[in-house]
Amino acid sequence: MPDPRLILLRRNARQVLDFLLFSNIFIGLCAVAQAAVTYHLINAKCDKYVLGLLFCSTMALYNFSMLLSKPREPKKSPFRRVRWIFSHYRFMTTITMMAVLCILPLALFLSAASQVLLLFLGIVAVAYNLPLFSINEKKFSLRNIPGLKLFLIALIWSLSCVLLPVIETGQSVPVSDTILLVAKRFLFVAAITVPFDIRDLFQDKNYDLKTIPVILGEKNAYLFCQVLLIAYLSLLFLFTNAFDADFFALTSTILLSGWLIFKSGFRKNEYYYFFFLDGTMVLQLVMLDLVNLIWT
Repeated sequence: MPDPRLILLRRNARQVLDFLLFSNIFIGLCAVAQAAVTYHLINAKCDKYVLGLLFCSTMALYNFSMLLSKPREPKKSPFRRVRWIFSHYRFMTTITMMAVLCILPLALFLSAASQVLLLFLGIVAVAYNLPLFSINEKKFSLRNIPGLKLFLIALIWSLSCVLLPVIETGQSVPVSDTILLVAKRFLFVAAITVPFDIRDLFQDKNYDLKTIPVILGEKNAYLFCQVLLIAYLSLLFLFTNAFDADFFALTSTILLSGWLIFKSGFRKNEYYYFFFLDGTMVLQLVMLDLVNLIWT
């Protein structure tokens, strides 16, 4: 017979994991990690107000998107995440409101340029989720525009986790270096986002969402992911001044991400996507710190 203590430990561990992943606390930490990666690459000290704002805004945005897309019968959803969220509806709305309330005071500590950037990103994020546009009396949001969903997500992530920290450092980071950082982050985020759309392929068809997998097909979408990562590696090779610790840390993370994306085609559960694939954003920071520690 299985050890009751082991069963209890597994159950508790799963409950903790559900809480971190499905409340979107983990994805908020991913945003913090991605900003910290930027600070590391430009040799700047992390700004606690930027990190706090990214955590709160990311968690609030993802929760808002989920709560807005509530299915008719969430308890019957095939997705554990959906069932968890709407069985903890009051908790989810509470932490979302708390996160939103924290955004304004944190934004007041930032420069005017950063506030303008945040306003732009906020407008794009709202337009992504809400049907603010209409054609022939048919309302739609930005994500309903064929092929645009992926690029909007990657754009918001790359601008918030790269451009915002660069602006707030006050350092004279060359424009060319900033553009390169944004481009590489855009390619990385886009690549790890596509598998989520592949998983939701049939659901997106029902909601009339023309995502990349819907347009290209499942097999071509996986190939598209690898093309994005190859483009990232190409930029990394072409514009690297020295093959240092950062270069090897980022290269290893991209290669692992490519392997995880390839393995995602074999019908993994939700934890594979929300922990392992999203976790590559945290892994980048871990690898940078680890390789630099060994390198020195």
